Amino acid sequence: MIKTEDIHIRKAGPTGRITLTRPDALNAMTYEMCMAIGEALDAWRDDPSVRILVIDAEGSRSFCSGGDIAELYATGTAGDYAYGRKFWADEYRINAKVREYPKPYVAIMDGIVMGGGVGISAHGSHRVVTENTLFAMPECAIGLVPDVGGSLLLAHAPGHIGEYLGTTGARIKAGDCIFAGVADIFVPEANLAELIDALEDTADLSFLDTFAQDIEPEMLAEQQSDINRHFVLPTALNVIQSLEKETQDWAVKAAKLMRRNCPLSVACAIEIIRLARAAGSIEEVLELEYRFTYRSMSHGDFLEGTRAQIVDKDRNPRWRYPTLESLSSSQIDQMLVPLEDTVF
Repeated sequence: MIKTEDIHIRKAGPTGRITLTRPDALNAMTYEMCMAIGEALDAWRDDPSVRILVIDAEGSRSFCSGGDIAELYATGTAGDYAYGRKFWADEYRINAKVREYPKPYVAIMDGIVMGGGVGISAHGSHRVVTENTLFAMPECAIGLVPDVGGSLLLAHAPGHIGEYLGTTGARIKAGDCIFAGVADIFVPEANLAELIDALEDTADLSFLDTFAQDIEPEMLAEQQSDINRHFVLPTALNVIQSLEKETQDWAVKAAKLMRRNCPLSVACAIEIIRLARAAGSIEEVLELEYRFTYRSMSHGDFLEGTRAQIVDKDRNPRWRYPTLESLSSSQIDQMLVPLEDTVF
């Protein structure tokens, strides 16, 4: 058993249990928490007394709002890029373990699920959302791209919803999570404790069906044809120019979100999601994402995006390339050239 201020890992009957315990920090995941999850997955893989895994978090406000990037920012601004590169590589290995885990992995996605929180939940075999769920991949706002294998999830969303979610960082609720394929069932928050107790007592996955309730998509199904029409276009610049010709509220909002985000990130995100659509494994996708994140401090805008959005909070980032129009295809390609250093 591991129990710290940040995470509680234990066995409960035939069930391996992981609970994030940083509710005051929206359960943002530190490097140590991430490594502890990886160690638990390894320990339980061949443990016959553990039949299923259940991961959840304290508080209904947030399952996990993402990685705790304070240390990434501190080391990066000091000129040390090695820490961030190690953090991402180690995190990505755990994301792959979640997706390929040989035992049922039940993720209780109650509250905010963003960034690194997606990587430890939405790759699971059984994904539960509630009325509190708020899912997003907002990395482009801080000079990153949807990572933790998130681009694979986005790539397999219906039509071109993945490009829309990845480049805008748009937030979606429970019904849209299920429609987009990043979650499986809806269970009201009031019933979660009873569901988890049943899983801990029996490891019987049929209780998921017992507690599941129907829920309709909030907006994505209605907007899918319009989303496809714009986000099928070849480049991010083509997409935003097409959106900016529209007067529909959602299109105006989508264009504003894309314009607010880092242009280099937005352009590369579209490329990565489309490459992920043809990829044969999560490892292949994580290597693609790592090409960008590896360079995100030295050649990209991660430090400036983090400064503007999280540290100084002036919301006025000074991007290397201020607009999509100022980016060349070679500058996009340079961020995605294969690396000598690899994750796997």
